[in-house]
Amino acid sequence: MPFYVVLCLMYKKNIVLIGMPGAGKSTIGVVAAKIMGYQFLDSDLVIQETYKMLLHELINEHGDEGFWELENKVNASLAVSRTVIATGGSACYGAEAMAHLSQTGTLVYLKLSYESLQERLGNLNTRGVTIKPGQTLLDLYHERIPLYEKYADITVDCEGEQLRDAAILVCERVKQAWGRENEDDGV
Repeated sequence: MPFYVVLCLMYKKNIVLIGMPGAGKSTIGVVAAKIMGYQFLDSDLVIQETYKMLLHELINEHGDEGFWELENKVNASLAVSRTVIATGGSACYGAEAMAHLSQTGTLVYLKLSYESLQERLGNLNTRGVTIKPGQTLLDLYHERIPLYEKYADITVDCEGEQLRDAAILVCERVKQAWGRENEDDGV
């Protein structure tokens, strides 16, 4: 196998968690990184550090679509390897970012029912969730689910799972997928 193909396969060994706010991306991501011996990166924290503002402040200043542009720019520029990346719930709106993350990692959609998300979420405004005026959490859920499903390489149903068990499940599913990729590529 040519060296550049092997290098691309090695570079793609990031795990990128996508899903609704409250699905557990950051918490599961930290545990999964420990299990895998990887670094952990929360893209929301990178956005805050880059722009020196909290997420809800950026949303208030730039509006939902302006925030999505900032988020897309940051996520499309992430250059890491052997890292579990927890994205923000609205990362799915950034086509360039999703293409970049897909090239550099395996996208794992953490699926959770609307009812469970509703129980987990507090104040959406202080949490830094982009939600249009008049839009409900249920509307947002129905809007984003098809996007997560579109981009996901793997879907992990986290309903009823303890966070550590969900992280173990994520790692197992990713390793299985990587094993199949290596078999398909003759590695």
